[in-house]
Amino acid sequence: MSQLADLPAATEFLQPSASGMPGALGANGVPAVPGSGKPAQSAPGALKRFFAFPNPVNEYVARCTAGIVVVLALVAVLAQWKWLVAVIAAGFVPRLAFGPRVSPAALLSVKVLAPRIGEAKLVPGPPKRFAQGIGTVLSLAAFALLMAGVPLAGWTLIAFLIVAASLEAFIGLCLGCKIFGVLQRRGLIPEGICADCTNVGRRKN
Repeated sequence: MSQLADLPAATEFLQPSASGMPGALGANGVPAVPGSGKPAQSAPGALKRFFAFPNPVNEYVARCTAGIVVVLALVAVLAQWKWLVAVIAAGFVPRLAFGPRVSPAALLSVKVLAPRIGEAKLVPGPPKRFAQGIGTVLSLAAFALLMAGVPLAGWTLIAFLIVAASLEAFIGLCLGCKIFGVLQRRGLIPEGICADCTNVGRRKN
């Protein structure tokens, strides 16, 4: 029993440590970074930054990227290339998840095409991400239908995609952004998602 009395109290291991030893706790009970005594970066915060979408975004980048989608989709329809539909879908997915960072089409727009148009025109990011989500669903569904042997339905979805992307590319009309604005005004999308987007469906995007 005397040996047990000599053991340090368990709570001593839960106190903040200036040494920053592994397992030590920093301020507010957050695990400290070894050697620094500073709280470690939380996993949710790191994931949020990893999947971050730019806000605001350059309108001209979005329009140039939409133009690239139009070209690819037209070629896919005219040549009846199913594999090119897969390429289109594979372009939408990373743009939805990460923004332009890992999308070749978006990077081409950011680095080459948009700067040639003029000074950046900044618009809210969440509606553009919503529009990318619609494009992702349409292109993935089209590819699935084509592979399932339902070509008419698959190419019809690609035709819808061409129309929507053309409206954004050539006249700056973002249908996905309009839908986002309507849903937000009806309370289906919380205002906290985009405080500046309440009237996004009422103005030209």
